[in-house]
Amino acid sequence: MSHTTDIDRIEHFARQTVAQLPDPFRKAAAEVVLQVTDWPARDMLDEMEIDDPLELTGLYEGIPMTHKSVWDQPQGPDIVWLFAQPILHEWRERGNVTLQELVAHVTTHEFAHHFGWSDDDIASIDRWWE
Repeated sequence: MSHTTDIDRIEHFARQTVAQLPDPFRKAAAEVVLQVTDWPARDMLDEMEIDDPLELTGLYEGIPMTHKSVWDQPQGPDIVWLFAQPILHEWRERGNVTLQELVAHVTTHEFAHHFGWSDDDIASIDRWWE
């Protein structure tokens, strides 16, 4: 699999996932930029106090819908980042899920942050890690 193909496949699976969200969520998700890149930037890792870039498969950057105000001055669009190399590494390590399933999980998790859900909220309905 070539580098470009990895990113393209992951982006394709992520966009399929967003297209399958329930209607109100799909409409809200359409306002978010989906960005797929190989690795998280060093400043992202530093901000989250993560040493190993393989630990970060995705990241939501923005103001959750539940915290947005008409008074907010947007600094740019909200972004959901997916990191291809950490996703591929986790997929290979797990060996028990398809790449599409893993990308769907990471995509849903990051968009849930946009909708204002905490990690605990997400864990209460997504038993992925059990």
